[in-house]
Amino acid sequence: MRINQNTALRGEKVTLVPYSSAHVPRYHEWMQSEELQRLTASEPLSLEQEYEMQRSWRDDADKCTFIVLDTERWAEQACGDEDCMVGDVNLFLTDPEDPTLGEIEIMIAEPSYRGRGFGKEATLMMMSYGVTELGITKFEAKIGQENEASICMFKKLNFKEVSVNSVFQEVTLRLDVSDHERQWLLEQTKHVKKKSYTEEKLPAGGLETDR
Repeated sequence: MRINQNTALRGEKVTLVPYSSAHVPRYHEWMQSEELQRLTASEPLSLEQEYEMQRSWRDDADKCTFIVLDTERWAEQACGDEDCMVGDVNLFLTDPEDPTLGEIEIMIAEPSYRGRGFGKEATLMMMSYGVTELGITKFEAKIGQENEASICMFKKLNFKEVSVNSVFQEVTLRLDVSDHERQWLLEQTKHVKKKSYTEEKLPAGGLETDR
């Protein structure tokens, strides 16, 4: 969706920026990993297909995607986004009859950034954005049973396991955002600064216009 096309969310560990064509080569490189294909239940795409997917995610009204950057490296102003990328975080509006339900996905693609709180902060930031900007009141996360680290993280964020699909070997977790949960979420993300992406930082070589 285009609502976040000029939004940068800067946290302590991570900065979230809209997924643009400049990010596609690095993203494509990540997704050649059999481990990531397995963990995200994804099929490998060609580079051109990856560009098409990026355009689709940008334009589709039911998908909100941010690339996760290392805040410290990005703030140095010495490298473009592609050199600071660590993963992505997505919200999918999966129920046309209930636009307040969002399916959330987080991927920390760079192994050296896992287990260090980057995924947790990125997830909290996306949840806060979903609640305040998109009107989300219910979150679901569908995670492969073997991805114990991700399941554990979501449970620590107060998600509850609601079902297990033995065919797809997938666990579904859910969080209903009560007033108490909303206040907790906003408290957890009160340090996050919302900026204009184009003003905050131009990628190396200038801002690439999406195809």
